[in-house]
Amino acid sequence: MEPTGSGYLGFEKVSFSWPNGVNIIDQCSFSIVKPGLWMLVGENGSGKSTLFRLISGVIRPKSGKIFCSLRPSMVYQNPDHQLLMPTCKSELMLSVPKSISHSKLFDLIQSALEKVDLGEMMDRPIHTLSGGQKQRLALAGAIVSNSNLLLLDEPTALLDPQSQNSVLKVVKKLTSSSVDPITAIWVTHRLEELLVCDGAAIVKNGGISTWNSGSKVFQELKSLALR
Repeated sequence: MEPTGSGYLGFEKVSFSWPNGVNIIDQCSFSIVKPGLWMLVGENGSGKSTLFRLISGVIRPKSGKIFCSLRPSMVYQNPDHQLLMPTCKSELMLSVPKSISHSKLFDLIQSALEKVDLGEMMDRPIHTLSGGQKQRLALAGAIVSNSNLLLLDEPTALLDPQSQNSVLKVVKKLTSSSVDPITAIWVTHRLEELLVCDGAAIVKNGGISTWNSGSKVFQELKSLALR
């Protein structure tokens, strides 16, 4: 299962437990081998957030192996918990790699803003942005940091329907771009979002089901809810 190329994320029989001894992640194996929008669904406490912590390296597995040739960034449910600075420009400056020369700095920031449909908001005060705009600014922060793996933990849960659609549209655009497409893993409880993803899986009993089409997982979960 060990990767042979770039753009790879793989778990091989990964287990993790908190100090109480209960395995949150139990012999979990899966892989993502190409860019795209990949969605995870599961009940509260099923281990979705723990998976993200393992992928990002915040915690280490008790057993098993994790292979990741991608550069991960987290995007949280509430963008106000992630945005720290007064303007869009100053916020993104925090995430620019130190290796970037000053002459290229603002072009990089402008490019990141344009990719999330905020191209005219370089000097816009963050407190004047809508919830959806703030979430897209958080996405721009990941882009400008040179991340190519977005870990999105229910990024639309606190947004109105219009803002939900704007965030989903931007992430889909980033993952399907013909130039440097990224990989995004999106945790959701909004089942209709599954209909636009490239693949979906259910987190249950400490593991991940086989990747399927979003529409198939949508139908499976809808039928279970009707029983």
